[in-house]
Amino acid sequence: MPRTAPLRRLLLSVLLCCTVLAAATACGGDDSGTGSASASNSAAPSPTTSAQAQKYAKTKFVANAGLAAGAAYQWIVKPYRAGKFKKGADGRKFAMVKAGLASAFAFNRLKAAAGNAKGDPLLSKAVAPLTAGIASLEGLAAKFGKGEAGAGEVGAVEDVINSVKDAGKSAGAEVEDKVPSTSQLTG
Repeated sequence: MPRTAPLRRLLLSVLLCCTVLAAATACGGDDSGTGSASASNSAAPSPTTSAQAQKYAKTKFVANAGLAAGAAYQWIVKPYRAGKFKKGADGRKFAMVKAGLASAFAFNRLKAAAGNAKGDPLLSKAVAPLTAGIASLEGLAAKFGKGEAGAGEVGAVEDVINSVKDAGKSAGAEVEDKVPSTSQLTG
């Protein structure tokens, strides 16, 4: 009798493996290309009307601009006002590195927000003049990372963020600061 238990386990294991293999083959064996294309198309719904597209453009704009504003305030403006960027300040290096990451993140989100604004006619007119200001933030991450940023750079970040917020408000898309997580900054 002791010999039948290991044999049963072996047979049960082989049967289970065959079942799993057969199920996996049955589920993913469509070589015609139509199954996978329709699955990927149905997974990403697209707006059906221009009103929906405009609504999503405003929503995406508000989300991206809010993240940029939150990162800029939390890790650039606030530490600067607290004196963390001054030479000899406790935690200066760490604050500057975080400010560099936040600057790169804010630049990326502001570029995305400007792209989102193109989907809404009113918003695109309000944000279009700000693209040069957004582009001016591109090199700030390196300055913050090296510890070379000062009042001028912090002021430039604040000005661009406030201009984007004002442009959104004038187009009916009010932006509120949303502080991203540290993993979002580095990710």
